Amino acid sequence: MWTSVGKIRRKHLGTDFVANVCPIKVGKFEGFSWIRCEGKGSFLNSPAVKEFGESRVRSGEKCLVIDLEDCTGMDSTFMGTMAGLASRLKEKGGKLQVADAGEKNRNSLEDLGLDFLMEIEPGNASWEKLEDKARDLLKPKTAGMKAGTELHTRHVLEAHEILSDANEGNRRKFSGVVGMLGDELAENAKKSR
Repeated sequence: MWTSVGKIRRKHLGTDFVANVCPIKVGKFEGFSWIRCEGKGSFLNSPAVKEFGESRVRSGEKCLVIDLEDCTGMDSTFMGTMAGLASRLKEKGGKLQVADAGEKNRNSLEDLGLDFLMEIEPGNASWEKLEDKARDLLKPKTAGMKAGTELHTRHVLEAHEILSDANEGNRRKFSGVVGMLGDELAENAKKSR
């Protein structure tokens, strides 16, 4: 068992976290792909976002939309996952756009300096008139990785490393988490030899 993720899970969500994972819904459309978070965007449902988003980027997608209309808030892992996808898209000449962020989620993204990586509620987006239709056609997406595993711990670490690389303020803010998770992975690697 990968304990730090377990500690984070118990601290933030209580022991019955699995029943409380908020759904991620996805869809592929002409000219864009859509990811919708219903409820809280967290380290528990961000692997589904990453898996779908990365598969779309590998397929050549140039526009990935993250729909936060029904998202009640985001933790740092979720925002780091978004930032990672935005960076990958940018490298390939694409863009990550955020639909209906709302004030709270917009502020969270801006507070971490992520608004320079993604377009938050862009005007005249190609998908703007198709929002309702897209939302009606979305399908649930679950992640292939489970919380508490080495793979999941690596996902959480990567998300925080991405946030740390975004700016110096984030580096200071997340150095403890990055250090703790890195140490845990190294310790567990030693134990498994």
